[in-house]
Amino acid sequence: MLNQRKKLEGNGLWESSRMMLPEHIRALNEQRRELSAKKKPLLDGDAIEDIERAIAESFNEKVSISLHIYDKYEELRAVGVVERIDTYGRRVMIDGEWFRLNDVIGVG
Repeated sequence: MLNQRKKLEGNGLWESSRMMLPEHIRALNEQRRELSAKKKPLLDGDAIEDIERAIAESFNEKVSISLHIYDKYEELRAVGVVERIDTYGRRVMIDGEWFRLNDVIGVG
């Protein structure tokens, strides 16, 4: 009786089952992933100005830059020299890849 009660406490029911359907495993993994999701930080005017200044400097002087790119699940960085700036589309090209300025959350 004691062993049966222990299985029903906490996560015991899941841990005691020896086989789970692939759909259940995927659902549990997705739920864990969503719990670790980060919200995009709001940038103030000074931070936006610093980012834009660093991008312009990289483009004009051909110096390397490191942009922190927002992603819900992991830390992303774009490192290299800004090759092109699309002011209308609000994006920059680094190492042949476009990055949206709205996704840039810092420069370092």
